[in-house]
Amino acid sequence: MTDAESPNEALNDLHDRLSDQIEELEARTAAPDTDASFSDTAQVTAEIDEQRSLTAELRELLDDVERALARLDDGTYGTCEICSGEIGDERLAEVPATRFCIEHAA
Repeated sequence: MTDAESPNEALNDLHDRLSDQIEELEARTAAPDTDASFSDTAQVTAEIDEQRSLTAELRELLDDVERALARLDDGTYGTCEICSGEIGDERLAEVPATRFCIEHAA
């Protein structure tokens, strides 16, 4: 998030980027290129597994972004879910979808 960018803009931009990345990865795993060679098939299978794992991680991040957008709507954005303290602006700038202050980020 830049100084000129609001949290809403930053989260929406992040949402769009994550959605695009997920879509791209899902397209790659939907129609893998294989031939008759066992070693090539094993390589393709390993790559598909890796892409599926990455897709799952990106989906988790996307869920975090969607929860952050909901917190913006209900007025709780920037409040730690554990201690109800304020999440610092620097942390929000670095991790706009965070749910926790730096003390509870572990």
